Amino acid sequence: MSKPLVIVESPAKAKTLARFLGNQFRVEASVGHVRDLPENASEVPAGIKDKPWGRMGVDVDAGFKPYYVISSDRKSRIRELKAAVADADEVLLATDPDREGESISWHLREVLKPKGTVKRVVFHEITEEAVLDAIAHARDIDLKLVDAQESRRILDRLYGYMLSPVLWKKVQTGLSAGRVQSVAVRLIVEREEERRAFRRSTYWDLDARIRAGETQFIASLVRVGDERVATGKDFDPNTGALTGRNVRLLDEAAARTMRDTLAGRLPWVVSAVEEKPTTQRPSAPFTTSTLQQEANRKLGFSADRTMSAAQRLFQDGVISYHRTDSTTLSDRALRESARAIQGLYGDAFYSGPRQYQTKVKNAQEAHEAIRPTDFDQTPQSLSLPPDEARLYDLIWKRTVASQMADARLLRTTLEITATGADGRAHVFTASGKAIQFAGFLRAYVEGSDDPASELGDQETILPKLVVGDRVTAPGQGPLTLGGLDPKAHETLPPPRYTDASLVKRLEEDGIGRPSTYASIIQTIERRGYVWRQGKALIPSYTAFAVTRLLKDHFGQLVELGFTGRVEEDLDQVSNGDLDRTQFLEQFYNGQDGWPGLRHLVTNEDRIEYPVIDIGTEPTTGQKVVVRIGRYGAYAQMGDANASIPEDVAPADFTLEQALKLLKDRVQGPQSLGTDPKTALPVYVLTGRFGPYVQLGEPPEKGSKEKPRRASLTKNDHPDSLTLERALELLSLPRLVGHDAETGQDIIANFGRFGPYVKRGDEFRSLGGDAEVFAVTLDQAIELFKQEKKGRRRTATRTVLREVGLHPASQAKVEVLEGRYGPYVTDGTTNASVPKDVVVDALTLEEAVGLLKAREGVTPKKGRGRAPAKRTAAAPRKRATKRSA
Repeated sequence: MSKPLVIVESPAKAKTLARFLGNQFRVEASVGHVRDLPENASEVPAGIKDKPWGRMGVDVDAGFKPYYVISSDRKSRIRELKAAVADADEVLLATDPDREGESISWHLREVLKPKGTVKRVVFHEITEEAVLDAIAHARDIDLKLVDAQESRRILDRLYGYMLSPVLWKKVQTGLSAGRVQSVAVRLIVEREEERRAFRRSTYWDLDARIRAGETQFIASLVRVGDERVATGKDFDPNTGALTGRNVRLLDEAAARTMRDTLAGRLPWVVSAVEEKPTTQRPSAPFTTSTLQQEANRKLGFSADRTMSAAQRLFQDGVISYHRTDSTTLSDRALRESARAIQGLYGDAFYSGPRQYQTKVKNAQEAHEAIRPTDFDQTPQSLSLPPDEARLYDLIWKRTVASQMADARLLRTTLEITATGADGRAHVFTASGKAIQFAGFLRAYVEGSDDPASELGDQETILPKLVVGDRVTAPGQGPLTLGGLDPKAHETLPPPRYTDASLVKRLEEDGIGRPSTYASIIQTIERRGYVWRQGKALIPSYTAFAVTRLLKDHFGQLVELGFTGRVEEDLDQVSNGDLDRTQFLEQFYNGQDGWPGLRHLVTNEDRIEYPVIDIGTEPTTGQKVVVRIGRYGAYAQMGDANASIPEDVAPADFTLEQALKLLKDRVQGPQSLGTDPKTALPVYVLTGRFGPYVQLGEPPEKGSKEKPRRASLTKNDHPDSLTLERALELLSLPRLVGHDAETGQDIIANFGRFGPYVKRGDEFRSLGGDAEVFAVTLDQAIELFKQEKKGRRRTATRTVLREVGLHPASQAKVEVLEGRYGPYVTDGTTNASVPKDVVVDALTLEEAVGLLKAREGVTPKKGRGRAPAKRTAAAPRKRATKRSA
């Protein structure tokens, strides 16, 4: 009798399972999805190529029948799996415990067609106890879950493949629309529009520095007579006008006058003291969404980086399944966490088992929160790579804290009254917080999206005062006034979304599923809809144009409630309460309140090119707008147009800036003088990538000869640039010298990420701009002897990750960014990274397996991933879960 065959998705997961399943089972990996809808024209089956719906791979006229294909990079693996299945009397499909995992198991069964018994095995952590228990309770594939997942896939294919061509025609080729990604972009764009409309306001207040013995605290002026002192919330964000009632607005003069008056009106009196004991409860253990949010706040991780690290922790058996909507902990986890708390912190810090209510309706993912598989494995006891170590530290502490006792706090509010020259009371307040019993705070303090709120949560100890205590001048009593400080404040625009706040908003509005948020954010960033400034997600003008078009002509499809309703209906499909075909019919043809995608798209001739209004030229009254062209966004007024630098945020691009760009373009480039060597003029211009200098006249339209150009550095400004500095920049790249040992020249130049030296394909960063012109050959050679730091990019290729050394050839195995997506290479063989494999989670074994499958394969002429225009609606991804 043959061994039972266990099939999982990844080789890393298979390797972990094999450690404790031993010789009783054979474990194989499918390496992600085994088949999918066709991704490009070459994958479309011949029998449907001439159908109007052929390119989508979904027969919309026959019950939305999908046509699945096996991509060429999977065929070798499928052959190996079929050979393994042929020898097995029992096949156990142990893919991930969610709808997509259920779907992968179904596809495996359909493709491999095992002759023996086929069972589905579900476990939420990779431990011996959990896996053996799951095998003992193996079940049949749940076809209702499969229907829900396949319905999602088909709906998202129809949405993307039918809307994206509209964007190609009306905005720009290569763009994509998606059921969740387009709503996410809309949210980011609307926040930027709020920032554009925002009008800044200035207000002043007065802080009193009061000392009691060795303690000093700050009390702020909050009331004058019956009037509140104005704060930021009292202003209209769109007009800057004061809107609060019975409010007194202080300007600088009033605040300074008040300071001088009140400093001479001592003593002041403590008029109220309020002490309020409070308790603070710990937060629930992590779900997928809250883990992404907290890792962004505390660690600065993007959602994709968080999920990549979590994937590796799960595959290594360190944490439970990381795609979950649940906050529940198992009985075993509750027992183990209790033992850990009592051992590390003492009995007083354990409150008894706590369970938290899951807030997500009909949670579809795993049935337990993200937690350690072994609470005795403290963060300090494990040797993990940096990202995994930091993320595990968060998960362990958050889970342990969720079972600890409440923190007991004492919140104190003091009110101190001074009498002004007009007899009115000037009331100052100070707030404090003392931790009387730390409880769960000994283990974990939750982060915040609001830095001011986070600061306010810190412990602030106020002195013990009673009503009637007097504030006097220094040396005249125990409570003294140290000084009065007028403070200026400006109202702030609404903050831009970060990964954390966007994930939180998407989940609150029921948009998509948390398991897809990482790939959604990655997709909209890769497509050029957003770019990052620190943690902030800033929309491009392309995002503005696409959002404008979709809201104006496909409004129902990007409404916040639309995708939430889709999720609710998919939940009904998964429960067997809604027929899969009926669900897709409603969406496509329109009924029961659904808009009908087919009808909306067939009216595309009525759609106009979207433009973004910037304002009106004050003298001529001409409109100034932003349009999207082949090379990006540009400002236009009448017949004049000028490129907008890509690093300018739309909310920060003013009418004045637009008019200056247009004026400079009409007047022609600004001349700095003449190059004495060539007698050619030197100009300073502004283009798509920002300001630059140019040697020689602008080329004629269509000319293949381009004049020499050089970008300005961040320390250069077009208005103050000199001819000498321009010529210095135009002289780059600078030959530093010849490295005799390697036989290669070393050059110095400025790049996207700052100054650098280059030798062959190697780069090293320089310490400052001046070093580009000053670094010597010996200094440069010494830099190349040092380990490379910083980004992993090169001028000729983008290295996404160095995986390791090939066990057979000892060649370096790397993941590179290719024209059509990431691929693995050992310098001899290249292999595309499957769309459902996370690049950062790719192991050496997986990479070698991909290369092995490609050895000896002759690429077909014209074969490869489809260009962006063809696959814009279904882009290749580096995430294990499909995005919508």
